[in-house]
Amino acid sequence: MGDSLSLNAEKLQKVFETEKLLNEIRDTDVLLERILTEARAITNADAGSIYVIEDKQPSSVPAVAYAEEEDGFKNKLLRIKYAQNDTHKKTARAESKSPYVYFTVPITKTSIAGYCACTGNILNIPDAYHIEGDTPYKFNSSTDISTGYKTVSMLTIPLITSSGQTLGVIQIINSKNSNGDIIAFSDESVEFIKQFASSVTQTLEHTYLTSNMIKRMQRMAEFRDPKETGVHVERVSDFSLEIYDQWALNHNIPTEESMKYRDILKIAAKCHDLGKVGVSDLILKKPGPGRFNDKERAIMMGHTCVGAQLFTEPESDIDMMSRDVALHHHEWWDGSEKGYPGDIDYKSYEIGGPIDRTSRPLKGEEIPLSARIVAIADVFDALSHSRVYKEAWSIDDAFMEIQNLSGKQFDPELVLAFLEVKDRIILINSAYERMEKK
Repeated sequence: MGDSLSLNAEKLQKVFETEKLLNEIRDTDVLLERILTEARAITNADAGSIYVIEDKQPSSVPAVAYAEEEDGFKNKLLRIKYAQNDTHKKTARAESKSPYVYFTVPITKTSIAGYCACTGNILNIPDAYHIEGDTPYKFNSSTDISTGYKTVSMLTIPLITSSGQTLGVIQIINSKNSNGDIIAFSDESVEFIKQFASSVTQTLEHTYLTSNMIKRMQRMAEFRDPKETGVHVERVSDFSLEIYDQWALNHNIPTEESMKYRDILKIAAKCHDLGKVGVSDLILKKPGPGRFNDKERAIMMGHTCVGAQLFTEPESDIDMMSRDVALHHHEWWDGSEKGYPGDIDYKSYEIGGPIDRTSRPLKGEEIPLSARIVAIADVFDALSHSRVYKEAWSIDDAFMEIQNLSGKQFDPELVLAFLEVKDRIILINSAYERMEKK
């Protein structure tokens, strides 16, 4: 009895410590991923997924939409945002990450996650293949069949705000005891997760404030440049995170340090092209190869300075990294004059005019790490997708071009990290393609 009380006290303390840690995260996606990780840790669950509620037909900028009330789910769906599975991870390389997934669930009472979202009830199912009683929902075994995994115990929890809005659903799978045997989720685990879900939902609401602000800025840029903005910045942000995660792994960056950096990078990467709002439509939308003369090109380059000006004077680490990314994501690693804007007084740049091309180019690690990462993600995405002035390259050709520019335009160590996560980059790209077709 005493041991049980002590263990529960330790778990409760862990919940409180985790809540404090999560409160420091600013990006919604990074927070969702961490929520799933910590929920599994609290209950010793082998696997799990976290879903968010979205519109059935997302705009060109994917956005998490609040569910209003039960009869307001007709135009919503649950999209799986992150999936984790320790058993699968053990069969892959030790340092590899879970597969990037894309999967949607209608918000109806016929699915477990949908029922949880519709009713706001927690579902604790001891055996997914033998659900007792007359329930409207049933377990969908298709994922188990395709992956060879066996789901047994399931705990599904809605993320509901204090005002009654449902933001998503956490689903954790296969609780294990100290011997590694799969067991049902205990009543104590349910209580811990209820406490955890209540707290993290408040944190999630706060991250939406930052996320929505960035999305508004993205839409503003998209109005000016709809062909090249929108989903482009979302893909660049996701690619950047994959590159950084692998680079951090290669350099043995401490976990908490990398978590903090990737949180800010996820947001800052989305801001890399915001400065295009300061470029004339006559230049921004000019079609055809070799489309710019020298003066027009210098004016177009000014978008880096405009972007940096949007985050001046910086009031947070997000502002500082966003400024660095916007200003320096077109620099060249080798210090070539092809890179821009270089060591420039960006604050004195006059919007709509050409930048000063006499500035000393930046080189190597003079270029902020965040900007060096986004440079690779941005160019890869631009190459592999059509633009007003070019057709899309094949994925393989785009990867080859990045490799060819290693040590020239791009940091060689970051190119190595990029190539090491090639499979995930391809999966992310495919996931966005499916979203755009929905």
